[in-house]
Amino acid sequence: MSDKPTILKKIIARKWEEIAARKERVSVAELERQATQADPIRGFVQALERKVAAGQAAVIAEIKKASPSRGVIRADFNPEALAQSYAAGGAACLSVLTDVDFFQGSDAYLQQARAAVSLPVIRKDFLVDEYQLLEARAMGADCVLLIVAGLDSEALVRLNQFALDLGLDVLVEVHNEAELDLALALPNKLIGINNRDLHSFDVNLETTYRLLERIEGDRLVVTESGILSPEDVSAMRAQDVHAFLVGEAFMRESDPGAALARFFATTADR
Repeated sequence: MSDKPTILKKIIARKWEEIAARKERVSVAELERQATQADPIRGFVQALERKVAAGQAAVIAEIKKASPSRGVIRADFNPEALAQSYAAGGAACLSVLTDVDFFQGSDAYLQQARAAVSLPVIRKDFLVDEYQLLEARAMGADCVLLIVAGLDSEALVRLNQFALDLGLDVLVEVHNEAELDLALALPNKLIGINNRDLHSFDVNLETTYRLLERIEGDRLVVTESGILSPEDVSAMRAQDVHAFLVGEAFMRESDPGAALARFFATTADR
């Protein structure tokens, strides 16, 4: 999209370079072979729905070492231990950053985290090409993220269908009304509303509240960014938002899973 924020343009330009380099190392045919041999997909949407149906908050707990805006978030970084901590703390699913250059992530981190627990895992990255979706399936991801701000409408529809054809769930992330309209044209269950402005990096939970008014039917809304207190959780749940993607608030804690359990303890039942 022409109005992509500068940082997003930079990241996506780098993604295309990365994809070209990866294709030199691993062919599409080889990736397709690896994808067919990957572990069975764990139901990402189903895991969230089970929590919500039980009256609980459905938490996608994020494993993230660093970010462009914050630098290194967690120096003591062990994906297996973090995944186990989150699972013990009641997470419904995991999110693992695989972007190397901007978030110090790794494909291996996703594989290590997923192997350590039984939770479904989303590949959190900037996905712009079918090759990356094949990668996600081959590495064992159960769900992928598509950021509407980083794709034109044709690419969004094409990549979304390709992911679904691979059996992956898709979290479609939006930041404003125009992006939400594109997301709502897709058949997906999950709609992620990112409260972080990609231009300014400011965070405002009103973004979720505002866009909620436009979402009807049986969509499952995931609020992302800026959930920093149990009060934020309570406010969201009062508006019938019960799925949360939270990372940085936990990554800075010595025991992220225990922090997650405390964070959502007062809102365990609605």
